[in-house]
Amino acid sequence: MVRTFLFALLLCSTLSFAQEVNIIPQPVQVTRNEGSFVVNSQTSLVVSNNKDKQTADYLNNYLSDHYGFKLPIVKKSNKNFIRLKSGKKVEGLKAEAYTLKSNEKGVEIKGNSGIGTFYGMQTLIQLLPVEKSSSLTIASVDVKDEPRFAYRGAMLDVGRHFFPVSFVKKYIDYLALHKMNYFHWHLTEDQGWRIEIKKHPKLTEIGSKRNGTIIGHAPGTGSDNTPEGGFYTQEEVKDIVKYASDRFITVIPEIEMPGHSSAAIAAYPELSCFPQEKTQLSDKMISDKSKEELANGRTKIVQETWGVFTDVYAPTEYTFKFLQDVIDEVVTLFPSKYIHIGGDESPKDAWKRSEFCQNMIKEKGLKDEHELQSYFIQRMEKYINSKGRTLIGWDEILEGGLAPNAIVMSWRGEKGGITAAKDKHQVIMTPGSHVYLDHSQTKDDKEVTIGGFTNLEKIYSYEPVPKELTADEAKYVMGAQGNVWTEYMQTPAKVEYMIFPRLSALSEVLWSPKENRNWSQFQSKIETQKKRYSIWGANYFAE
Repeated sequence: MVRTFLFALLLCSTLSFAQEVNIIPQPVQVTRNEGSFVVNSQTSLVVSNNKDKQTADYLNNYLSDHYGFKLPIVKKSNKNFIRLKSGKKVEGLKAEAYTLKSNEKGVEIKGNSGIGTFYGMQTLIQLLPVEKSSSLTIASVDVKDEPRFAYRGAMLDVGRHFFPVSFVKKYIDYLALHKMNYFHWHLTEDQGWRIEIKKHPKLTEIGSKRNGTIIGHAPGTGSDNTPEGGFYTQEEVKDIVKYASDRFITVIPEIEMPGHSSAAIAAYPELSCFPQEKTQLSDKMISDKSKEELANGRTKIVQETWGVFTDVYAPTEYTFKFLQDVIDEVVTLFPSKYIHIGGDESPKDAWKRSEFCQNMIKEKGLKDEHELQSYFIQRMEKYINSKGRTLIGWDEILEGGLAPNAIVMSWRGEKGGITAAKDKHQVIMTPGSHVYLDHSQTKDDKEVTIGGFTNLEKIYSYEPVPKELTADEAKYVMGAQGNVWTEYMQTPAKVEYMIFPRLSALSEVLWSPKENRNWSQFQSKIETQKKRYSIWGANYFAE
């Protein structure tokens, strides 16, 4: 009887010690030790400088929102504590690096900088149990960690469908919880211009609204005649940028040019090569109200369907002055050193039949319309550079000659990124084959999507450094990002369903050492992570 009791006690102890530690993304080093620490309402949050107060507040808000209590913030405590220390250099680690040590006395997080401490706090959140309680038991561990890539990003398209400020902030929080540091905000599209530009008010008065939206999956299935619209005021933009900055996330705005510009052209037809030509669409691709407006003298409309449209910016002085005005206001709102200008899917049809464009090609000694686009991009790059910023563009900006200082975002596979890296240009990998979060998650997905198939394992298998690059060339790969295009995502719940759990897989691809990634282990961890999604109140795909 005694031996049975002792065996049971030993078994319980062993099981407690062997309790899994499920951290996403997987740290560089993590050691599970014997014992645990209990966080309760009497635990002190020890903060000795102002640097870490912001991180302490974030943790307290997380505890309050999801577990129902906050911790007192103090300057000193030697027991029952969570201590945050920034600026304590850990030899050999980057600015974003941290260490986390927990035992029965408390938790100590040391960051090489404030951002490192913030990431250590995110790891602490991952150690919290996924059941709500007034006392939280966390494992005793030693963690030493730093990110693999400097650029760990995700994009949200608000042009196809507008999302409120509250959800944009929630999306930013999701990135922070996964130690991601760049939010690429796709703000202008054929179907909607979403940012207030005070010098050109028609961009939001006209360009932020469309009279209907295509019904169904295939083009040409008809408009629902339901207006869709919305835009962010400059004050709202400032608020979102600050919110992201408080979470150590940089917001990169995207202002599309020269293609995907129908909304701006609807507001200011003079931006088109043919301002008097009416938008040509079949009856199945346009709402009744737009038909009426075109019949009554309007020439351009905000597009109501998806695809690539031939009416693009004309490379005139009027257009360049307009875009410079836009950039002038954008750079006052976004402290990011990067400005994304798109540059993708810009048909040359209008330029080919425009007498002005053909004369410009001859006058500038350009070879063809591709070189005209390169001239367009390079001219805008010079202006962006004059503002102290760096241009990012999709890989089409390689066509006709790459702008001197541009960063290439490679989406049509990896070829563009490989070419740019070999030419000593910085690259962000974002191939549609592996990191497009608008693709179907199963081969028989019941949800309407843009198409494609990218399941969790495919995302997890992605390697951002192409094997074609040498070690020196690989240094030009800044990192990678996931893209959320919203043609078929009308609600926050649908966006969440499409990003989770795939965003978690991507975060491990971008943060963790390649040798630390283990698909079988990740499959086990993601089951715990799904419970965490539920704590957050997030919708997710449950296979």
